[in-house]
Order: sequence, then C-alpha cells, then structure tokens
Amino acid sequence: MELAELALVAVGAGLVSGFGTRALIPLLRKAGVAATPNERSLHSAPIPHGGGIAPVAAIVLAWAAFAAFGWIAPSRWPIPAGALVLAALSWWDDRAGLPAGGRLVVQAAVVAASLWLCPPGAVFQGALPAWLDSLATALLWLWFLNLFNFMDGADGLAGSETASIGLGLLLLAPDWPTAALGIAIAAAAVGFLASNWAPARVFMGDVGSVPLGYLIGFLLLQLAAAGQWKAALILPLYFLADATITLARRALRGEKIWRAHREHFYQRAVLGGLGHAALARRVIAANLVLIACAGAAENGLDLAALAAAALTVAILLAVLYRGRK
Repeated sequence: MELAELALVAVGAGLVSGFGTRALIPLLRKAGVAATPNERSLHSAPIPHGGGIAPVAAIVLAWAAFAAFGWIAPSRWPIPAGALVLAALSWWDDRAGLPAGGRLVVQAAVVAASLWLCPPGAVFQGALPAWLDSLATALLWLWFLNLFNFMDGADGLAGSETASIGLGLLLLAPDWPTAALGIAIAAAAVGFLASNWAPARVFMGDVGSVPLGYLIGFLLLQLAAAGQWKAALILPLYFLADATITLARRALRGEKIWRAHREHFYQRAVLGGLGHAALARRVIAANLVLIACAGAAENGLDLAALAAAALTVAILLAVLYRGRK
C-alpha cells in the first residue's frame, strides 16, 4: 500500500464530507428537513438534520477507491452496499417516520445478509459454539448500529466518537484494509464536525448515525475476529456503557425503551448545565485514554488495560451524571 495514495484518499474523504455537509445545510433547510425539538432533544430550535449523508458518502467513495487500488477484496462490497441500504431506510425515517418494528426488521435483514463476512466461531474466539457465536455477533452488531443512533443527540458527540474510533482502528488494525478504512472514517468524521461542532448548524440524522454504526460495528467485529477482542471492546466503551446502562435502567423500570427520552448520561450532563462543546471535549479526552488502553491491552497488559479502560469510562459517566460545568 502506498502511503501517498492512502493520504490522498483520506484527505479526499475529509473534503467530501466537510464541503458536502456544508452544501447540504441550505438544501435540508429548503426541504424542511429539520429536527423539531421533542422530549429527547437538547435544543430549543429546529436544526437541519440529514447532514450524515455526506460522511457516509465519503466513506463509501473511499471504500471504492481502496478497492480500485486493490487494497480491499471485492468480497467485502456487501458492507458498503448494506450501509447504503440502511442510509436509504434511515433517510425515509428522517423524512416521514417509520415504525420501530419495521426499521428493526430491515436492519436485522441487512446484518444477517452481511454476517457471512464474520466466520462462525471467529468473533468470540471459540468460546462459544459456532452457531451461538454467529447469533451473538448478529445481535451485538444490531445493537451497536442502534446505540450509535441513540447517542447522536448532542453537538459534536457522534462525530467525535466516530473520529476517535477511526483513529483507534488506524493505530491498532491487524491489516492494511482495516487501517485504511479507519483513517477514512476518521477523516470523514472530522469533515462533518466542521459543521456539527457546537453550536451545530446541522445534525447527522438517522441517515448518518445508523449506517455509521453499521460500518464501525463491522470493523470492530473484524478486529475481534483477528484476535484483538480487547481493543474491539475498549475503543467504543463509552458509547457502549452510556447506551446500555441507560436502556437497561429504563427496561428494569418497565418503560418502553424505544421511546424518546433524555436519560442518557450525556443528556443529563447538558441538561445539568454542561455545554455541548465541553461535553464533546470530555468524551474526546476519555477516548484518547481508551485508545491508549486498547494499545496496552493488545501488548501484554491485558487486565491492567481493561481495568484502566473501565475506570476511565466510570469516571466519565460520573462526571456527566453530575451535569455541572
């Protein structure tokens, strides 16, 4: 792989995402595609959403460029194809609203159709029977693409998480294709953040967060299948913890977990007075520590790195729960 070509594609992904997002803002306003404040919102005025079209398009174009260079096998094309199907479904949902059950069925179908790229027994490293490994992989993948959507509710938050995980994939990837896609994802996220950083001029929308969760979920599962399960767990640990703990608490109270709410730790932080930019900065700082922990975990410091990662996320959640400036 030529580093100059890799850098060119990464820069291209960032520019396509950045300028594409900026170009979409007036079009989304004109089309009336705006996030109306509701019981989940942390904003008081409608803001265009659907800007996630640009970073998703940038990543798919980068994937095509890498395939043209021969760095990614044609057998992996179902993944960007699945992302485009989810983007189309999510755009429809952004515009008209779809029943949660219908969305889940299509998402599950896309994951199931893509599952053959995760060999049975590989993700959990033989700890489970092959059929159970595949089932658990599918459920984790489906949960991850949805939790990524749930966590897209504050300025710069989902974009920062995407950039952080992309950077982690670049640094810790077991092969060049994963590293290349990691830097493309990070670059596309940075391009999007130029318009999404507080105060946000556009939101990602389901059309961006759902396919991004699907794409990132695939790469994390590939990381686990290559034996680097500790890194695959640590890199997205904040999003995993915030979404999973919040929805588990709601489920235990007998609430409908698919209903809009403002109980995530990041939502409590903003409602408690922490600004959107301050929230994103804290998450970025924690993610940089998590990247270091993931690297340490894959270099012989397993238990210490996992403990440090868990402590980092616990401290971040405690800080956000307090919700102070």
